Amino acid sequence: MARRPHREEHENHERWLVSYADFITLLFAFFVVMYSISSVNEGKYKILSETLTGVFNQPDRSIKPIPVGDDRPRTTQQPNDSMQQGGEDNVDGDPLTQIADAVRSQFGELIKSDQLSVRGNELWIEITLNSSLLFPSGDALPNDAAFTIIDKVAGILAPYRNPVHVEGFTDNVPIHNAQYPTNWELSAARAASIVRLLAQDGVAPSRLAAVGYGEFQPLADNATAEGRARNRRVVLVISRNLEVRRSVSGVGSARAQPDATLRQAGTQSAPQPVNEASATGAVKSPSPTPGG
Repeated sequence: MARRPHREEHENHERWLVSYADFITLLFAFFVVMYSISSVNEGKYKILSETLTGVFNQPDRSIKPIPVGDDRPRTTQQPNDSMQQGGEDNVDGDPLTQIADAVRSQFGELIKSDQLSVRGNELWIEITLNSSLLFPSGDALPNDAAFTIIDKVAGILAPYRNPVHVEGFTDNVPIHNAQYPTNWELSAARAASIVRLLAQDGVAPSRLAAVGYGEFQPLADNATAEGRARNRRVVLVISRNLEVRRSVSGVGSARAQPDATLRQAGTQSAPQPVNEASATGAVKSPSPTPGG
């Protein structure tokens, strides 16, 4: 029987492509991870960090901020330099007027661009912020700019004891997802986010309250894009005392009127800054017209 001739196997000179392909795949995954780390949302990162800290340490840590930089007590700071220019007369002034003036001084550029407004009367003042300043569309997690804005607002409010009522509003465009089934939930979640930021930045939690009005108290016509943009807002209502806040909470600041009942509740002496003596004599009421 004839012997089968021995056939040499062909050597594969392209086996390096397999290793090269694996290397390229791993390199791609590495750059994807690096990109995701570099573009992390500050608001989501802080919320996640605080939650994990609270779970693995003591329970009360979940509602406290993570210290970044110098930790300084806000209650020992003056709200704004403009409040120190009036001498003794300014110390005995109305806290509502002082807060309104400080906000106008601090946020002049936003007021000029109609993204923030300040208005009020003798019983309360309202700080209205466009939602686009604070939140991404359809979300209640604060964006990066919101931390800076609310930090400045908290620095103005922290030295006082006036109640702060945070109201959330949306336009009439329906939202329906697992997290926010309706605009009620979205507006309430946005108000609660601002309350939490204020508390983290030094405002006493006992002064704070949050409520969502959804789409049902519009300022403008929802038929236009400009009107819907105006209706998407967050309003901080700083009241003269707790009774005024409760009265405003029932109908919302947009519909509340300083009637006889509210005026009677507002005749009490305005709370003074915690580091100042109580004021004596008459107080000056804030301007009833929008500021800026």
